[in-house]
Amino acid sequence: MAYDPAAITRIYAGHPQRLIRRLWQTLVPISLLLLGIGSDWMLGLLRTPERARRRARECAELLVDLGPAFIKAGQALSTRPDIVPPVLLEELAQLQDQLPGFSSDLAMACIEEDLGVPVHEHFDSLEREPISAASLGQVHRGVLKGGQPVAVKVQRPGLREQITLDLYIVRNIAAWLNRNIGLIRSDLVALIDELGQRVFEEMDYLNEAANAERFRELHRNNPRIAVPAIYRDATSRRVLTMEWIDGVKLTNLDAVRAMGIDPDDMVEVGVNCSLQQLLEHGFFHADPHPGNLLALEDGRLCYLDFGMMSEVSRESRTGLIQAVVHLVNRNFSKLSKDFVTLGFLAEDVNLEPIVPAFESVFSQALEMGVNRMDFKSVTDDMSGVMYRFPFRVPPYYALIIRSLVTLEGIALSVDPDFKILGAAYPYFARRLMEDPDPQLRQSLKEMLFDGDAFRWTRLENLVASAASQAQLDLDTLLDQVLDFLFSPNGGMLRNQLVDAVVDRLDALGWFTMRRISRQLPRRLQPPGLMASASWQTADDEMLDLEPIRQLVAVLQQLPGFRPELVLRRLPRLMREPGARTMGLSVAKGLAERGVVRLVRVAAGVPA
Repeated sequence: MAYDPAAITRIYAGHPQRLIRRLWQTLVPISLLLLGIGSDWMLGLLRTPERARRRARECAELLVDLGPAFIKAGQALSTRPDIVPPVLLEELAQLQDQLPGFSSDLAMACIEEDLGVPVHEHFDSLEREPISAASLGQVHRGVLKGGQPVAVKVQRPGLREQITLDLYIVRNIAAWLNRNIGLIRSDLVALIDELGQRVFEEMDYLNEAANAERFRELHRNNPRIAVPAIYRDATSRRVLTMEWIDGVKLTNLDAVRAMGIDPDDMVEVGVNCSLQQLLEHGFFHADPHPGNLLALEDGRLCYLDFGMMSEVSRESRTGLIQAVVHLVNRNFSKLSKDFVTLGFLAEDVNLEPIVPAFESVFSQALEMGVNRMDFKSVTDDMSGVMYRFPFRVPPYYALIIRSLVTLEGIALSVDPDFKILGAAYPYFARRLMEDPDPQLRQSLKEMLFDGDAFRWTRLENLVASAASQAQLDLDTLLDQVLDFLFSPNGGMLRNQLVDAVVDRLDALGWFTMRRISRQLPRRLQPPGLMASASWQTADDEMLDLEPIRQLVAVLQQLPGFRPELVLRRLPRLMREPGARTMGLSVAKGLAERGVVRLVRVAAGVPA
């Protein structure tokens, strides 16, 4: 059964008794809390941070008391800075999706009902007491008939009915707020409908099984990532049976080190995998909390619980990378336009007041460099901007932020100095240099050029960052460098290379002629030639092969770089029309320089 608000409305419109009972259970405590907050606001008490924090904490605790649907709603709101004030946002972000387990007899009955056979026909053994419990279900440990150790997730009895009733109530509250509270810009009903769709998907364990299998397939070539196998014969809409994985939580540092594994290395694996999910596959795990990430003895990182997944379109992935480029370049005007492209702002929104707000948020953080930016403080500051201006947070972005903030929280428990943006930037750099997407080619140009000037330091920093990635494909990167050099965007760089080659070959030629002339009798030495710059200056010029020297230095930074990798591309260079054009430009430049020098020498003027 899919989430259908109209069908749910019809059901409860015809059965008011249960609705009235649940309304009493929910609206009375909600109304009392709102009355307390209202009186605090009228008396000015909410201006004190302590009072505001206490009320925000009471709100989060009430959501836990009201049950699964309200917990999920609170978690959804914790990623919506455009709707929720910052202090409440922080409290909602700490909501724990944990509830006491339910009766073992009910769990066994649910397994038998859904699988259609007694428990012992599928399992050699199945522990009656759950090892963990959350708002939607609980997990039991067991062994299949074939001897495979498994984890069996069983859904709470009556969950679907409870969730649909609570969603119906919450949706009507949202509709009332939208109609009567003018300060709320976002469509709360649409938010609840989106939440309902996600919760219904999460309650369907067949959907979770498909997610796990897709995730496993996408990462099958990554030797550092593990995903439990799904046993379809023992899986249904309310029962999920998967491979049992022995591992320890990343936050249990002593246990991780006891296995001989470096926790920092595990965090790096997790960051790289998360970025690969977001920017390559576009299919990412939206709930990587400590219980869902395990370090294994063989050095792999295991992902669990695939109920909450999300997708990012290729256009959005490209847009995110472009936004990072504009952020690094401090181009806040283009950054504000990126937010329009990504769906955060309507096309008719006036961006003029938003640009200085971005500058205020990011400038100080960028002073320390991308590697030292504090992601949590930046997102907190951005939450304030999104709350003040007419932002609409797209669903995928809300889940990305939740995923990255959770991941950073895990990493900070391992390394208090960890900065997720610093860890992520090498991956961005590699994608920017390797990806053939035309928009990213343009972003690369924006990164490397400041007006008409090519910034070698930016290229060096970009390559140094990309080179720290173990997955760097050097052959692809070199091909992309050549593609860029001979593309329309590379015209300025080609001109700089031509000018540099002409300068150095001209200097070399005249340096050689001066040395030869020194061997001639004094009376035969041309005065204009001998009056040229000193020998030492010429030697220095020959050592200063800019920008060719810089290009070679940049390439030599790459791990595994060998000269034959460049030599192997000489046939391609010979076939490039742009290379032939560069050769003709060099010849023309040398000829022009040579004629000028000969005239000057003949006239006795220093060349």
